[in-house]
Amino acid sequence: MKNFIFLSPNFPETYWKFCAELKNNGIRVLGIGDCPYDELKPELKSSLNEYYRVSNLENYDEVFRAVAFFTFTYGKIDYLESNNEYWLERDAKLRTEFHITSGFMQEDMEKVKYKSAMKAYYAKAGIPTARYHLVKDYGSAAAFAAEVGYPVVVKPDNGVGASSTYRLCNEDELKYFFATKDHVQYIMEEMVKGYVRTYDAIIDQNGEPIFESGNVTPNSLMDVVNTNDNSIYYIVKELPDKVKEIGRRTVKAFGVKGRFIHLEYFVLTEDQLGLGKKDDIIGLEVNMRPAGGYTPDMYNYAYETDVYKIWADMIAFNHSTKPLGGAHHCAFVGRRDGKRFVMDHNSIMEKYGSKMKMVGRIPDALSGAMGNQMYVANLDTDEELEQYFKDLLEQC
Repeated sequence: MKNFIFLSPNFPETYWKFCAELKNNGIRVLGIGDCPYDELKPELKSSLNEYYRVSNLENYDEVFRAVAFFTFTYGKIDYLESNNEYWLERDAKLRTEFHITSGFMQEDMEKVKYKSAMKAYYAKAGIPTARYHLVKDYGSAAAFAAEVGYPVVVKPDNGVGASSTYRLCNEDELKYFFATKDHVQYIMEEMVKGYVRTYDAIIDQNGEPIFESGNVTPNSLMDVVNTNDNSIYYIVKELPDKVKEIGRRTVKAFGVKGRFIHLEYFVLTEDQLGLGKKDDIIGLEVNMRPAGGYTPDMYNYAYETDVYKIWADMIAFNHSTKPLGGAHHCAFVGRRDGKRFVMDHNSIMEKYGSKMKMVGRIPDALSGAMGNQMYVANLDTDEELEQYFKDLLEQC
């Protein structure tokens, strides 16, 4: 029997489904987390063969001892994953120390965690990226901004999501950034005029996709976080061949095998000197885990399938026969508390109730990027999609 250690299986809360499908496939599932066992969801409890509680997942020594205990008790560990961006480096360090060779090791982390290092691998795939500068001092940063032109974007070179990401529009804002920034390494990039489109896939252990999808984010996640804006995105009904081709090239360049991935690109909305023509695709960053929040469930709604099972089948058998049952746009709206909307909850449900797949409050840990109240619906045409966003976002 294969042994799979799942780190932090209780967050996000739907990740118990990964564990359940692994167990259904005959894999021994061993959880490590800092949530008390009695507070785990019943579905998660029944999906785990054993759970080891640590007082704090941030304490590496405690987690190390938990992995050592499972190794002593059950023998060789075949897989160790969290499927969570926050723990990717922790996962890799534990794999390296316990010689678990089924995933990225410590030596692989630079290319998949540091935005500056990613650019060489996008280049290897023949995909352009924005010009960049690793921020050291005001003088060199100002010179770079003068070269590429304002606005520029600054963000942690090794960061998660849009946290600490800012658009700087002039020298005064650059000076303020230097006066207030923390001590992490920042990367500065030229501003790309485009919207974000993704290639999301489950890649088998030979480096080939067995499930492919993608989403479109019409507004900037940076602005959502920094201006407390509403959040919207949607799973596309059909992934364009051009996006599939670029996504697959990126997978090969980064050497991805046996993972659920979320790769981000810009699509240019106008010609941009040095980058390309309108509608060209530009590399943004790679994420070697599923898209965040409720996106895995949205794949299921969009394609009438079960990506949790497809992923677990890949782990257990290196293929999956789970079919796609349909194709819809699956649209997410995260509305902010404190804003006055034309349509209240009852009006939304009266019009879209038959299409609604998820409705509810967003946990505080996710609300910065996703809003406070979510509505997730399947729409079958571009016109329906546009009207849905208009209806739910129109403010008084």
